[in-house]
Order: sequence, then structure tokens, then C-alpha cells
Amino acid sequence: MVAQESERTQTPVPAPSLRRRAELGSFLRARRARLSPADFGMPDGPRRRTPGLRREEVALLAGVGVSWYTWLEQGREINASTQVLDALAQVLRLDRAERWHMYVLAEAVPVLVSDRRAVPDAITEIVRSLDPLPAVVTNARFDILDDNDAYRDLFREWHLLPCVHRNTLWCSITEPRARELFPQYEENIRYMVARFRAAYARHVGDPDWEEDIRRLSVLSSDFAGLWALHEVAEFQPRTRTFIHPDAGPLTFTTSELQVPATQETRLVVYTPAEDETRKRLPLTRCPDGDPRDLTDDRLMRRTGTA
Repeated sequence: MVAQESERTQTPVPAPSLRRRAELGSFLRARRARLSPADFGMPDGPRRRTPGLRREEVALLAGVGVSWYTWLEQGREINASTQVLDALAQVLRLDRAERWHMYVLAEAVPVLVSDRRAVPDAITEIVRSLDPLPAVVTNARFDILDDNDAYRDLFREWHLLPCVHRNTLWCSITEPRARELFPQYEENIRYMVARFRAAYARHVGDPDWEEDIRRLSVLSSDFAGLWALHEVAEFQPRTRTFIHPDAGPLTFTTSELQVPATQETRLVVYTPAEDETRKRLPLTRCPDGDPRDLTDDRLMRRTGTA
């Protein structure tokens, strides 16, 4: 069973959020109406007055409580984690656009999603040229602005479903398997939140930043607790270990370079910290045509359309 969600948030909910919750309920009802029990090998059962799955059937298939799912459709003030939303997306057979739409309505994504056009062409060329070293361009909010194939290969199975966040802080906090795949999770999340808090000093009162903080606090008690500590940090060269499904444990040293002429943008490069990681790094590469390679940007680069 998927872990149950808390019934109430502790943060006042703005009016736009209430409207999004109502729209989310309408969307979920419409999606379950197009499915039938037969789609899942289940009998129709007696007295089925309306087409589609019943709420209790969706809840059963997704591994959540019937009351909780009913409240979600009713637009009540409850929290839906990434794990639960992914389970609903699979049960309701949402395509990529529908899954993204659900995440936006559930406020399970940052207010702004990264725009690759914000990265100068010269920086994009540098990022590509660093391959086979994983490299990523992020901003002060940890939005992913650009990355290379080596970086995507390293983290291609970080999520159970394709990433919708495009933000390393959100991905680390909301992915249920993060602790399993990231041995130094507690230490590094504390560091990331401290850096996020330091950058926040330049954005206090910014509606997008304030809304992101509210959403993260609602989604994650870990984030809320760390945010309340008011810890700040600047960049520190760090050693990080990731568990890759094919290559096993890989340990990297992170280096960070400020991107000139682009405010609060940095290039982060992952360099193997020891010979064993350097030897096994090629095992992370995703072959052409691998069904796990689901990124639109890579497909465009392969077909010459970007």
C-alpha cells in the first residue's frame, strides 16, 4: 500500500490553490470516467449507474485509502506526495501531458519550470563537450537549466516515472527512493536547503520563491524542519555517492563554476573521486533506443532538430 497522506496542511492555503484543488478533482473524475473495471481485469459489479471506475476502485488500484481519495476529488485541503501522484497516474493511464497537468494542479512541481533557452549557446556547448563527465547548469533555486547526456544517464532511473520537476532540490526531496539511491542523503539535503536559504535572502517576498517554499513545506516535513533551522551555506566542494542500477555505487567530487553574464547560474561538474568509479562510469550510459531514455531534449539532439 502507498503510504497515506496527512489530512490537513499546517500552512494557510491561498485562494488560487483552492481553485487548483477543485480543478484537480474535476480532472481526476474525468480521467476515471473513461476507464472501466474490465480494463484491469475486474468484474463490473452490480448497480453501476455511471460509466468508468468508482472512487473505491481507483483507491484500491492505487494503494490509497478510499476516504483520502474521495477528499482529493472533492478538493479538500490534503497533501498528495509524488509517490501517490505517480500511483494515480499509472492507474488512470495518464499520458505525459496529462501527468504534468495533474502535477501542476496538485502543486507538486515548482512554480516555474526551467527554461533551457535561458542558457547561452556557448555554455550549452561547454556542457556538451564535458561528456563523459556528468555536468548540469542550475540556478539558485536548483532548477535544471541545461545538462548533458552523461548527467541524464547517471540519473535516468532516479525516478520511477519520467521527471516532471527539472529541479534537483525538488527531485531529492520528493522522490521516495532518494535515501536508497543517495547514501549521504541527510547530509546533502541539509546542505542543499542551507544553500537555498542563503539564496532566498535576495528573493524575500518574491511570489514565486515564497510559493515554492510553501509547496515544499507542505509536501515534505523534512524540508519544513530544515527550513525552520535557518541554516545558510555557500558552495563547498563535496564528495557524493550515488547508487546506479547498472554501475553500482559511484563516488564523485563536485566542482562548481559561476556562469558569466547570467545571474545566479552555475555549472556543476561531477568528476570521479576514485579509479573504481572512473572504470565503471561507462556502465551508466544509455544505449540509443533504450526505452528508459524518455527525455525529449535528447531525442531532438539525436534527430538533429535541436
